[in-house]
Amino acid sequence: MSQVPVVQSLLETDLYKFTMWQALLHSYPGIQAEYSFVCRTTPTFPLAELKEEVETELDRLCTLTFSLEELDYLRSLRFIKSDFVDFLSVFRFQRRFITVKAVGEKLEIVAKGPIVHVMSFEIFTLYIVNKLYFRRLGDEEATLAEARRRLKAKIALIAESDDLRGSTPFSGFTFSELGVRRRYSGAWHEEVLRALAENLPQHFTGTSDVYLAKKLGLTPIGTMAHEYLQAHQAVGVRLRDFQKAALEGWVQEYRGDLGIALTDVVGMDAFLRDFDLYFAKLFDGLRHDSGDPVVWGEKAIAHYQKLRIDPLTKQLIFSDGLDMPTALKLYRYFKGRIRTSYGIGTHLTNDTPKKALNIVMKLVACNGQTVAKLSDSSGKTLCDDETFLSYLRQVFQQPAMS
Repeated sequence: MSQVPVVQSLLETDLYKFTMWQALLHSYPGIQAEYSFVCRTTPTFPLAELKEEVETELDRLCTLTFSLEELDYLRSLRFIKSDFVDFLSVFRFQRRFITVKAVGEKLEIVAKGPIVHVMSFEIFTLYIVNKLYFRRLGDEEATLAEARRRLKAKIALIAESDDLRGSTPFSGFTFSELGVRRRYSGAWHEEVLRALAENLPQHFTGTSDVYLAKKLGLTPIGTMAHEYLQAHQAVGVRLRDFQKAALEGWVQEYRGDLGIALTDVVGMDAFLRDFDLYFAKLFDGLRHDSGDPVVWGEKAIAHYQKLRIDPLTKQLIFSDGLDMPTALKLYRYFKGRIRTSYGIGTHLTNDTPKKALNIVMKLVACNGQTVAKLSDSSGKTLCDDETFLSYLRQVFQQPAMS
């Protein structure tokens, strides 16, 4: 008996894939890009065993197109432009642009081709691997029973804490769900969202999953990811100016919308050197994705104060591997000093007795040139080109991570 395909819709991905896709289509449609899959943790069994199943799911993915209803939904989002929806109306993934190999016990997946054709393989590939992995582990009934118990405890933790409530909806502690790529399954993901929306309407702001946002009437959440900024390392601007070029491109594309900037492509300190008064006024806030969150937040507040901007008019989004207790601790620490919100992924959509995989699929090259991020956390820099990494560190005065 054949299994139900893992991917149900081309909307079943993170919102920021669409927002970055649109920006790059308008600015640099000819970029050639390469994305590479990496598993950072040791799986229960070799992922190479999933090769044939992954191949089958990618074959299926490449038969999908956007329905008219889905296109109309995207068109209804105020920041999505009509010509981009027209592009999506004829878009189909090309199987020749993604390859899967078993290399020893590891699974090697590489997407390579025009960036506007390969960038969106990432999220689908990750949750295909994740779903196939957990399907193989079995024991779903017991796994979901414990997952439901943990979700109920998270909801109670928030609902029973009086200091998290604001005077109006979303004025106290707020969080969104960002766990598409490493979710236990699509069905469990939907169950989580329904429970959060029903039980925490004052706190839960939405989901990054566009398909489930549409289906459940939730707000789709997302702006930009590392690949958008990294791509600007190879588009012809001086390397030292790539962050400013990326931020300026975003401003011109969205004209005040989607105003949360990601800070850790070459480290927070280097980002703030480029994030001058112009950008600080144009962007609504910043997103944290590596390094000590308290140190990062203090630097952000100090930077706004130095620019004579009231931090209470800006927002910090924390999204680096958060669980609910950590998010609540950060909320209480920064409360009254700057507005905050929290993006929680794996700890909502894959908090089960079975250890979640730490899998990523990152942009590693553009136009034949290495691109990289210099993370504020050790282990997050994915680049084998030590010459380029050394040059990047020198340009942005970033010391090597120990």
